Formats: sequence, structure tokens, C-alpha cells
Amino acid sequence: MELISCKYIVEQIDGDYAMLRNLENPDSELKQTARALLPVDITEGTKLLYEMLQYSVID
Repeated sequence: MELISCKYIVEQIDGDYAMLRNLENPDSELKQTARALLPVDITEGTKLLYEMLQYSVID
């Protein structure tokens, strides 16, 4: 089984949602994601790793 992971940056926070940009494909559409699925301490500009159905903060 292949492990699928993606790296994102938080472009915008709007209420209960965050708009994420895929760092590996920056020209793709922003991904709207519920903040309840994201780490609590995110801000605009935070980089995230999506792996094993979870988001975590990366440098």
C-alpha cells in the first residue's frame, strides 16, 4: 500500500473554513477545508502535511 501525502499552505482563513494551496501544484484550485479537521494553532501562511487522513504542521 502506497502512502499518499500532500503539502499545503494556508492561504486564507474564513470563519470555520481555511483555503489551502497545494505546494506541489500551486496552479491548482484552492481546497476549502473545515478548520475542525486542521491543527488548532494554524494561521495564514502555516504549512501543512496531509498524510494518513490527518493534517499536521510542518516547517
